Amino acid sequence: MKQVSIFDAHLHIIDPRFPVAENQGYLPSAFTAADYAQSVENFEVTGGAIVSGSFQGFDQSYLWDALEMLGDRFAGVTQLPADTPDEEILRLHAKGVRAVRFNVMRGGSETLERLDHFARRIHDLAGWHAELYIDSRDLMEMKGIIRQLPAVSIDHLGLSKQGFPELLKLVDHGVKVKATGFGRVDFEPADAIRSIHKLNPEALLFGTDLPSTRAKRAFQASDVTMIQEALGEQEAEKVLYRNALAWYGIE
Repeated sequence: MKQVSIFDAHLHIIDPRFPVAENQGYLPSAFTAADYAQSVENFEVTGGAIVSGSFQGFDQSYLWDALEMLGDRFAGVTQLPADTPDEEILRLHAKGVRAVRFNVMRGGSETLERLDHFARRIHDLAGWHAELYIDSRDLMEMKGIIRQLPAVSIDHLGLSKQGFPELLKLVDHGVKVKATGFGRVDFEPADAIRSIHKLNPEALLFGTDLPSTRAKRAFQASDVTMIQEALGEQEAEKVLYRNALAWYGIE
């Protein structure tokens, strides 16, 4: 049976050798680079994005190690304070970091008040984009700022059906959306994926969200099949790996 090619645009590595802090009463179990490789062995992984979680705060040590372990086709999505010196950002860029995450849902990151200035600064300095873990119900008050950002993506299909129309408006303005975390959303993912794809076939970025911390259900191989069935094999290839390869600048 032919392996399906994926670029995993959203995964977490939780290595007990590096600092992890309890967040909102939650402390994650270990999920090392070796655990991740075993979890996706039935896919042809063309690369991926290792995303810092709320429980990792501003620590970079785990990320450097994970990027070295998984190889140069993996990018880092980190959390940084807005006053991080240019030299540190460029040092992280050399290690493979390509984005800063603003975790509105769980914290552990810089605050939204610093989003506009910091997102512009990192884009001008290193070409990085900003990634938002935010409930789409909260997009109404942020849409003016988000529309003006040079490059931004939103995690987990925006999470909520109620805010989905606002998410679609942002897609129409060029915002990317991660087709991830299907066990986190309160709607049918296939319908949302078709709606976003219809607006912009380059907008969707697939990710496993492994190890699916705090999700109602973890990633399943059938999630990939669902995307293929929703869009057809040719268009699904854009979502499963082509779009994200371009977004993260992986050759």
